[in-house]
Amino acid sequence: MDDQAVYSLVGDDGFHRLVAAFYKQVPQDDLLGPMYPPEDLAGAEQRLRDYLIYRFGGPPKYIEERGHPRLRGRHMPFVITKAGRDRWMQLMDRAFMEANLPAEAVPPIRDFFENMSTFMINHGAG
Repeated sequence: MDDQAVYSLVGDDGFHRLVAAFYKQVPQDDLLGPMYPPEDLAGAEQRLRDYLIYRFGGPPKYIEERGHPRLRGRHMPFVITKAGRDRWMQLMDRAFMEANLPAEAVPPIRDFFENMSTFMINHGAG
């Protein structure tokens, strides 16, 4: 499936369910929780949701509000290790199960997460 066709299957609602299911796990997670300031958790959730909607063929709200994603640069202030990346994927896998997205939409989104989360690693230890 073409990445740009994913939004037509998932829509705003599907991305909302996926991202909400992910972020509800974050505050109590010992590894990821400290990386997300509680006062900005809702903002982080909205930014990820808007980015995914844009990335997978939906409205360009993210680009209109924030400009070029510069994902690696925006994540540089955070220590991201392989362990952190793996935990992020673990929580996102749980979110996929809860969000109940159309089966054909999951592989392109998950592949993107696998590749991008690996690209975000910026510290060798852990």
